[in-house]
Amino acid sequence: MSSVPLPRLQAESVTKSYGATTALENVSLELVAGEVHALLGENGAGKSTLVKILGGVVRPNSGHIRIDGAPYAPLSTLDARRSGVATAFQELSLAPNLTVAEALLLPSLKRGALGLVSRRRTAQAAAEILHRYHLGDVSPITEIASLSLAQRQRIEIVRAMQHASKVLVLDEPTAALTDVEWLFRLVRQATATGTAVLYISHRLAEVRSLCGTATVLRNGRSVATVDLSDASDADIFELMVGRTKMAGDRPPGAPGPQARKALELQDIVGAKLRGVTLDVREGEIAGIAALEGQGQRELFRTLVGMEKMTSGRILVAGKPFQPSSPRHATAAGLSFLPEERKVEGIFATLSTAANIVLPVTQRISRGGFVWPSLERKGAAAAAEAVELSPRYLDFRIADLSGGNQQKALLARAMMTGAHTLLLYDPTRGVDVGTKQAIYAAIRAFTSKGGSVLLYSSELTELIHLADRCFILYGARVFAEFAAEEAEEPVLVAALTGYSRKDQTEAGAAA
Repeated sequence: MSSVPLPRLQAESVTKSYGATTALENVSLELVAGEVHALLGENGAGKSTLVKILGGVVRPNSGHIRIDGAPYAPLSTLDARRSGVATAFQELSLAPNLTVAEALLLPSLKRGALGLVSRRRTAQAAAEILHRYHLGDVSPITEIASLSLAQRQRIEIVRAMQHASKVLVLDEPTAALTDVEWLFRLVRQATATGTAVLYISHRLAEVRSLCGTATVLRNGRSVATVDLSDASDADIFELMVGRTKMAGDRPPGAPGPQARKALELQDIVGAKLRGVTLDVREGEIAGIAALEGQGQRELFRTLVGMEKMTSGRILVAGKPFQPSSPRHATAAGLSFLPEERKVEGIFATLSTAANIVLPVTQRISRGGFVWPSLERKGAAAAAEAVELSPRYLDFRIADLSGGNQQKALLARAMMTGAHTLLLYDPTRGVDVGTKQAIYAAIRAFTSKGGSVLLYSSELTELIHLADRCFILYGARVFAEFAAEEAEEPVLVAALTGYSRKDQTEAGAAA
């Protein structure tokens, strides 16, 4: 007689409201020891609120949570950790002025004989942790601010794993990672010791490879818990958004070589770039694919003057352009959607409408003043273009879900009147419904003659969206593929420096 696995965590009828807004309503969830359970839903469905409740950041208005049968009601993240529950948050919570060692060990820094904090002992302890989690290439004395986004994501994950003796919550853990196998190995090690894992991701392929079951949230409610082996992607999508139609695939008649070049890069060197040459045509989406650290971040930042170019030429609409600042780039017709919306994109204390109209405040002002009503009116059309509900325009943008923040930033980029959008991983960490809205907005922009240079960490996104795809390898363009050539195995091979000639010879040998 087989035994039924006992729930490690049980959440029953959990409800959370913020004033008149109900973020969660009667949500129920069970996590089993030693298993990985997915939490799926659109941005704004309530996933982040549930994660914050489990992590001790906020408290529910009603409902019950139990761990191993005992009541669980943490008052803080430290309280949650003491109960064996730890969270790696999507919006990274690491203080930038701390060292890696301090971030990993706070509040229990190592002390010396006199009871004072010992930096040496703290660094040694952190080095052991980094080695245990296969991050020996990261120095414990490095400041968090100097790490790449992917490195910070790994430190965030490792910090949570150290404290998750019973429940580990991973909120979009691969949003900034290119090497997901590193994470998958650690998750499997955790479940082998009996830890229950709640895994939040919009990438269904990785959810299927790691999770056995999933709970789907929609509009703050838990609508279903499904066995992933029995549910198709279409089934899950319909549960999440209540519809099955997908958008964003490439329309017929993409711009050909005869189309005018909106942006041209000729042998760009500098900021880790080693001679990048490419062009983007009017009406075209040009995709950039690259493994971590191949120069993609530096390329986009160079185009808007955030990194220095030491040699090469940039042409915008056929005219030479030497970028000096993002404002200068905007004046030239280039608009940049940055990598980190929380740090580089939003102005957290301002309303969503104010964030959207920032580039055009002079245009919408009356008598030198910009009133909230003018901001709202000015932002309305741009918000509609990205399917951002008008009710969010008066909210502080910091109170919006990540997906709605991203919609607002894309609306702002379009408000500048730019001819070329520079989009850096624009759908990172957003749900499938938000992705469709972003895809549709990008397509509408190019259908009117605009051009887009887009980096994405998801190859399937580039395959469906891009009219051409450039592969960066060694901080230069290694290969270029037309839409009909851009198949996933071909792109994966090129990402690792495997040329078309190498692929042809390998195929012939086989």
